[in-house]
Amino acid sequence: MTTFGNKKQALIDEEEIQLIIQYWIRILDIKLGWIQDFDKFVVKYVMLFFFFYLVQSKYVKCLFVVCYHCLKQAAFTLDIFCSSSKLLKTFTVHASRVNCIDTSTFDDGLYLSSGSDDNKVCVWDVDTGKKIQSFDGHLGPVYCVKFTRYHNHHRNTICSSSSDNTIRFWNIKDGKQLQEFNGHTEWVGGIEFSSFNGGRYLCSGSNDKTIRLWDIETSKSLHIFNGHTDTVWCVDFSPLQGNNNNDDNKSNIIGVIGGNGYTICSGSFDNTIRIWDIETSKNLIKIKGHKDWISGVKYGSNELRNTILSGSLDKSVCLWDIRSGQQIQVFNGHTSSVVTVEYSPFVINNIEASSSYNVICSGSTDNTIKFWDIRSNKSQLHIMKGNNEDDGIQCIKFLQVKRKKGKQKQ
Repeated sequence: MTTFGNKKQALIDEEEIQLIIQYWIRILDIKLGWIQDFDKFVVKYVMLFFFFYLVQSKYVKCLFVVCYHCLKQAAFTLDIFCSSSKLLKTFTVHASRVNCIDTSTFDDGLYLSSGSDDNKVCVWDVDTGKKIQSFDGHLGPVYCVKFTRYHNHHRNTICSSSSDNTIRFWNIKDGKQLQEFNGHTEWVGGIEFSSFNGGRYLCSGSNDKTIRLWDIETSKSLHIFNGHTDTVWCVDFSPLQGNNNNDDNKSNIIGVIGGNGYTICSGSFDNTIRIWDIETSKNLIKIKGHKDWISGVKYGSNELRNTILSGSLDKSVCLWDIRSGQQIQVFNGHTSSVVTVEYSPFVINNIEASSSYNVICSGSTDNTIKFWDIRSNKSQLHIMKGNNEDDGIQCIKFLQVKRKKGKQKQ
């Protein structure tokens, strides 16, 4: 029942929220931090969004966004992102072209990893902007880097793939190599960790036209997925099943590796997307539609769990129904190759909050990042343009950091 008291409290809450947003827009011109006078408001409402994008050069750029977080509101509007985002840092990270980035939070810090044509993997403290570790064991360019969830139970680890045909694991603390996977006969592109069993399994795509499934615990290759007729550039695991969104979940013990019902999707230079059964390694669906190489594939989650988002060198972004293999939407607007796609954590104004978000984004060699409404294939909702020295957008990462009660800074 709505009462006068409820309405009055809602108005007070809204005023506090607006005050916080206006304050942070001003304070971002000065520094990143928590101001004690605002702590009693911030602790209730604020969610930090870090938006990293990699340009096709030696730079990684980080946008910092402050969005209000009400306990009853779990969604964030694109309008707030567009109005309050501000360039926080530019990382000049390598001596040569940077191919990939990933982000993670651990030990109360926010970290960025990067892989480059200089054969190195680097790890950065985002808050200080300082490089904390560098790994130079690869014998060729590094094409993909991932923080591992499985190793994080006992050590903070980076996984990387390279043109030297290997996948390697690195201990961030001591700078040593922990593991090396050999099996692919040509360079390795995209890698991804399983959504089930705490990320124990890794899939990888390669120029040898195959996908491999690896067991990190035993360092063994479990399955080889054959079917693509050209390079497999990108891969993804289907999302965690059920209502358990705990990354450390190990409760699924059905099937040989505990992956019953889970699938892998892959994007290839043969212009197709394929969906594979993890337990049997069978090709379940072959999706055709793009007219050029597939540069990115991403499974949706929650209400969008039956969708795959893809980008292609044909300049388009597509949304697919994985049950039928049919195209749901196509988004045209980029003037050059689309090289990265992501589901964003944002919704459109006036849309009720739910566990599903309706904004996707794409990065292109046309030096733009575009945001799209998945329910409509009309023109983009928002566009971000790179600087003149940027040579296209290579990678996009969103990272949400929740402000915890009692902490003075994040």
